[in-house]
Parts: sequence; C-alpha cells; structure tokens
Amino acid sequence: MMEKNSIGWQKQPNKLNIQGTIEKAIEQITGEEIELLASGRTDAGVHALRTGRKF
Repeated sequence: MMEKNSIGWQKQPNKLNIQGTIEKAIEQITGEEIELLASGRTDAGVHALRTGRKF
C-alpha cells in the first residue's frame, strides 16, 4: 500500500511520497502540471486524514 512504502507527505527527489503521487495523478487527468500546497505535513508512518490541500 502507498502509506507503507512512502516516506511521508512532502515531495522529495527520487523518493515515493504522497504529494508527488497526487500531483502526477492530477497532471494525468488534467494535462496541467500543478503543485499542491499543504496546510501541514506528515512524517513517514503518520496519517494525514482531514488535512487541507490546495492546487
């Protein structure tokens, strides 16, 4: 599962992370490159339920 293999929320080069995965998915759907802005961040192993994101 994504949560177990990711290094956390924040995008980091050459590492599996939530932010980068969501940005790529939105780009595939819309054809536009976006950057997500977060109201906070999590470390690996910490859930991010009900946190806000904006793009």
